[in-house]
Amino acid sequence: MIRLAILGATGSVGQSTLEVVARNADKYQVFAVSGYQRLTELLNICKKFQPKLAAVPANAAVSFQQQLQAAGCKTEVVAGEEGLETLASTPEVDVVVAAIVGAAGLVPTLAAVKAGKRILLANKEALVMSGALFMDAVEKYQATLLPIDSEHNAIFQCLPANFAKRSFAEQGIEKLLLTASGGPFRGWSKEALKDVTPAQAVAHPNWSMGRKISVDSATLMNKGLELIEACWLFNVQPQQIEVVVHPQSIIHSMVSYRDGSVLAQLGNPDMRTPIAHALAWPKRIDAGVSPLNLMTAAALTFEQPNNLAFPCLALARQAFQAGGTAPAILNAANEVAVAAFLEQRIRFTDIPKVINRVLDLSRIQAANDLELLLSEDRRANQVAQKIIQKLH
Repeated sequence: MIRLAILGATGSVGQSTLEVVARNADKYQVFAVSGYQRLTELLNICKKFQPKLAAVPANAAVSFQQQLQAAGCKTEVVAGEEGLETLASTPEVDVVVAAIVGAAGLVPTLAAVKAGKRILLANKEALVMSGALFMDAVEKYQATLLPIDSEHNAIFQCLPANFAKRSFAEQGIEKLLLTASGGPFRGWSKEALKDVTPAQAVAHPNWSMGRKISVDSATLMNKGLELIEACWLFNVQPQQIEVVVHPQSIIHSMVSYRDGSVLAQLGNPDMRTPIAHALAWPKRIDAGVSPLNLMTAAALTFEQPNNLAFPCLALARQAFQAGGTAPAILNAANEVAVAAFLEQRIRFTDIPKVINRVLDLSRIQAANDLELLLSEDRRANQVAQKIIQKLH
């Protein structure tokens, strides 16, 4: 029986993981879960799966433990960031699903790495913020890192089995083709984007996701963060990655080889597929996803991203090229700007302006220390807040 810790169990990735586990209850046990705001949902998860541990914010720990006891659930509550690290590193856990959104997921995911776990990575911000430090730790502590973002998982499936031990040139790989749906505003002009609402931005045409990641998809920042993540995961440079807008979200990403071959991973847009793949790798299990019917699938179309209307993708490329703390600063500024947009304090088109301004006001440093990265995250957060106040 393989025991799981699911960091971010109440989010869309966490919920999809629980569905896959429920379909394969003879193979997997939910040992630990965490939640942040949606504690009613977390309580229901604990009632159903009876995990040994649950991590919640420190100010909710006592109340949540009482609710568990009243429900006859023996789950033990651990609190705050230390509680998350406990979940990620406890010896009984075999697999850690890193699905906490944003910078908050970095420290517990690193704790899982240092404990040598198999990590199913959905928290792209962990790699965006601390790329070299994170990947060095994966190697040092012999952790197993498997991507469950649909695009990175697709690339992983299309690469040779031994790609991590050999260079792309040795294996005849030309480039990675990272697909993007284009989000809800594909085809919109820069002028038309000024008046979009949060409700429009979170209405993704293909995927069911949380509000923050949905806005990131709408701005194409999600693809920018994925590009940075792919650089670290697969040891490539941004110029070796081509972003391709594919509105149907049937091809999840591709790998182009020197001999002219392009390998693609196809499937219905459902997060349970990459989660099930990584859970069982190198085997396959039932994910509960209907097989793709090519006879009824829509035509597959492709186009270039509109960098003029959606400048966040270019900002992400620039941040990776700048190196050091730049990606962490980019990520922090984006988190603040997206939150402000969702609260209707800034326009949709202000999001890249805030990010660009924070980067301009920042001194890029070498990113070889976790405390420095976390400090820069906090500083960039504060700078972004000040910029947003001036936009009012």
